[in-house]
Amino acid sequence: MLTIEKMIDGNRTTFALEGKLDTITSPDLNAQIKECLDDVQELVLDFTKLKYISSAGLRVLLETQQDLPEGGELKITNVDPVIQDILDVTGFSEILTIE
Repeated sequence: MLTIEKMIDGNRTTFALEGKLDTITSPDLNAQIKECLDDVQELVLDFTKLKYISSAGLRVLLETQQDLPEGGELKITNVDPVIQDILDVTGFSEILTIE
């Protein structure tokens, strides 16, 4: 299960995620992100309460990075050490902005 809380502040949109980002939940996050991509300059994914990410979740991150409008920025914040290890091992930490 994944809970997604969306917060908009001007050209900055934040998605706070809680639970598991996997094959079942990633399509919902992907759809919500795609709905706002045209209007966003800064997209933040807050992983404070994210406990698990699968390859399907990683694919959403990659697609989001590629689909951002020119000049748009994706930031991932508050990453749990276990998820950070996954991002490091897969090489995602080298292509994503993680704060």
